[in-house]
Amino acid sequence: MNKTYLLAPGPTPVPEKVNLEMAAPMIHHRTPQFSKIFGEAAEDAKYLFQTKQDVMILASTGTGGMEACITNLFSPGDKVLVINGGKFGERWGKISQTYGLEPVWINVEWGQAVKVADVKAELDKNPDIRGVLVQASETSTTVSHPIEEISKLTRQRDDLLLVVDGITAVGVYPLPMDEWGIDAVITGSQKALQLPPGLALVSLSEKAWKQAEKAKCPHFYFDLAKERKNLADKTTAYTPAVSLVIGLREVLKNIKEEGLENVHKRHNRLARATRAAVKALGMQPVAPDSPADSATGMFIPEGVDGGKLVKSLRDEFGVTLAGGQDKWKGKVVRIAHLGYVDTFDTVVAIAALEMALNKFGANVQMGKGVAAAQEILLEAYCK
Repeated sequence: MNKTYLLAPGPTPVPEKVNLEMAAPMIHHRTPQFSKIFGEAAEDAKYLFQTKQDVMILASTGTGGMEACITNLFSPGDKVLVINGGKFGERWGKISQTYGLEPVWINVEWGQAVKVADVKAELDKNPDIRGVLVQASETSTTVSHPIEEISKLTRQRDDLLLVVDGITAVGVYPLPMDEWGIDAVITGSQKALQLPPGLALVSLSEKAWKQAEKAKCPHFYFDLAKERKNLADKTTAYTPAVSLVIGLREVLKNIKEEGLENVHKRHNRLARATRAAVKALGMQPVAPDSPADSATGMFIPEGVDGGKLVKSLRDEFGVTLAGGQDKWKGKVVRIAHLGYVDTFDTVVAIAALEMALNKFGANVQMGKGVAAAQEILLEAYCK
């Protein structure tokens, strides 16, 4: 017997109750029954995004939501400032180039957050920039970028949009769209939303909708104005992912019951515990100065093959963690703590990592990381 644990930053575990809801018999999407479900999900999504704006629900991965923001908000030739601090920052630039936009790159050292002063300097140097494209949480490097501080720059101008990939941030830590004046926020179902892949959620500010009226990039399926119009009738422009929307309604109901502030506190507690374990084991975190609460990355000790370590964890120990991407492939392991994850999932992840490292000859003291994590995890039970 080998019980399995999914502790990578997406897809993430799906609650049993949500799986059962999605296993109900299929219903037609153009019916009052489905419209009621869809309408409730769309309304509760506003609570998650901390906005009064509409939240469009697309049958797509998060990358589709990113592409939708590019094609609906900009025109060929527009300059956009791309914060490139990892694989997903790089993706912003690639999508922009595909549609004829002109990216102005800020290349950030992997493991570091962008400096707000550098963003300001580029905006001052290029006053014709029409958008700032950034990750709230750069999943590949487990870094959190300073969105609130960047928003103070972008909301001063009517012709400049802040477009935030919140795919591993929404539902993990505070990203209040309206309060901070963020113009576009995207998330995906397979992260903190505790669902299988297949949904992208996108919300735009009034400033963004005004710019969308002038945008000239081609789009058909990802037509956010058309989706907004259909949303008023509690439906979608095209066939929705019916079962996933049913699951989404259940997940959002659960988030409201837990309370968004408590959801954020839970993620922060798990993140702090994991970071404490990394420190106790003498491992080097990949994002020492601005770590995200969605996942914790660490460099693998010298002499250990990271690819073999992650494979052994998955196939022999039954614990799926994530390895490094691109230039960090084989050098990094990432433990996720977002979505349907609790105290003892985190204990399992750390204990498994300690055991696997010892199997591969690393000199780490088993139990030391777990003990350091437990000191913080106990907070949940000592209120």
